[in-house]
Amino acid sequence: MRLEAVGKRYGLRAPWVVRDVSAPVPAGRLIRLEGRNGSGKSTLLKVIAGVCLPSSGRVRDRPHVGYVPERFPAGLPFSAREYLLHMARVHGLAGASAGSRVDHWLERLGAAPYAHAPMRSLSKGMCQKVAVAQALLPGAGLLVLDEAWTGLDAAARRTLEAAATSWAAAGGCVVFVDHDPARLAGRAAERWQLDGTGRLTIAAGDHVSRPCPRQRRDELDL
Repeated sequence: MRLEAVGKRYGLRAPWVVRDVSAPVPAGRLIRLEGRNGSGKSTLLKVIAGVCLPSSGRVRDRPHVGYVPERFPAGLPFSAREYLLHMARVHGLAGASAGSRVDHWLERLGAAPYAHAPMRSLSKGMCQKVAVAQALLPGAGLLVLDEAWTGLDAAARRTLEAAATSWAAAGGCVVFVDHDPARLAGRAAERWQLDGTGRLTIAAGDHVSRPCPRQRRDELDL
């Protein structure tokens, strides 16, 4: 997967939240995205995950995606297991394999006792476990985690750390944001940093992104 001069703004005359981001997103990597509050981290993750389209530039060769948003819509009219079975179908799983994957992650994350409870009745932490479970269902491709550890208990945090590490080790790619600087410390292959203008640099790894030439940028803004 590759980001090519990606920019995002919410309206034609609105300021750029993300601008001129060009970077490979290699398989087999754990990538930590950093930046101060309001620097555009969640916006960039949404573009990477395909949740929203870039306003300029393009995303090439995006694989199958599992995504935990910063804010998960908890008040859904399903039980936790019903929701996860629906998401398993969205991810292309079916039949016994779908049910097996759903039950596996409910158990691993400590949410199995609440599998049949309505989502709207679950605590914030339990809803976060469901959000994490739905993203982990595909088991391969691209995993995008936006503050996914927030609200989890210690055991579930360890489970997610292990799952993210295994995902990358198996040839997938993980891009994550987390407020804890020690999260996956020493295991992230690259650290991406957004500055206050929405531009990205890669602080570790083999590549450093640079703004596109002005003429190219003008073409992309059309």
